[in-house]
Amino acid sequence: MKKTIAVLAFSILVFACTSKKEGNMLVQGTIKGLKKGTLYLQKMQDTVLVSVDSVSLLGSDKFLLTDNVDSPVLYYLTFDGNTTNKRILFFGEQGNITINDKVEQFGFSPEITGSKNQEVLDKFYKIKGKFQNQRLEFIKKDFEAKKANDQALVAQLEKDYLKLTKRRILFTANFAITNSDSEAIPYIGLTEMYDASLKMLDTVNNSLSEKVKNSVYGKSFQEYIDRIKNSEK
Repeated sequence: MKKTIAVLAFSILVFACTSKKEGNMLVQGTIKGLKKGTLYLQKMQDTVLVSVDSVSLLGSDKFLLTDNVDSPVLYYLTFDGNTTNKRILFFGEQGNITINDKVEQFGFSPEITGSKNQEVLDKFYKIKGKFQNQRLEFIKKDFEAKKANDQALVAQLEKDYLKLTKRRILFTANFAITNSDSEAIPYIGLTEMYDASLKMLDTVNNSLSEKVKNSVYGKSFQEYIDRIKNSEK
């Protein structure tokens, strides 16, 4: 009888330790060099960053975190210790997502697979980086031209910079329309199309699929456009 009770108690204990609630999104991976610490899975809720899951690591650099995703949104992967201000930002969605990184360069260039929205975002940021590099070149040339008091060159650089800005906006709009079935697009619209015309914003918004329009960022993008329209009345 005592043996039966002991086995039953052990079974309950094992079940309790292994019955961690799993959501429809599993985030797993390896943080090389992380021997001890706690990893946190976080997201924004009502403008507040909250932790939805965590795991303590001791002697292992592998992790598994989970959450229920109703609509794809950005998540943060952070850990305690000396680098609490560093974080990995990724698009969370239903399914299995794998994140591999190194503790020394945490968040600098993580390998993220399994998220289709993240793939779209990475593709956009890769081309956006080229525009950023060109912008930095313009800033450098403008500084040197002003230092040399070359007014003709300053004027020409201003014209060229406006052309670069227009190309960036047009690229962003075309990219959004081409990938209009991705929830990453309204997020890009909210964060990257701040200087686009209302007509262009409307064009991008109208190209979105119904699924995307009903997503978290899809609704926010619509609200953003509505605010602009109301302010212009």
